[in-house]
Amino acid sequence: MHYGGYGMMGWFGMIIPLILIIVIAYVVTKLVKDNNGSNNMRNESDTALNILNERYSKGEISEEEYKQMKKNLRE
Repeated sequence: MHYGGYGMMGWFGMIIPLILIIVIAYVVTKLVKDNNGSNNMRNESDTALNILNERYSKGEISEEEYKQMKKNLRE
């Protein structure tokens, strides 16, 4: 019998766009979090470089050690 609607197609027609919206929202959220993560890595590297500069200026490490550690941080 025909009940005036599309039957099961009506549900699929509503569910598929909903799933698509959820997937798009997930992808956008994931991209935003990944971008923030890369910025955090840069901040951590800057912090390490600041600590290295302080240690060198206090005379805790030699110039050779400073240059090698700085090179390692930038890689």
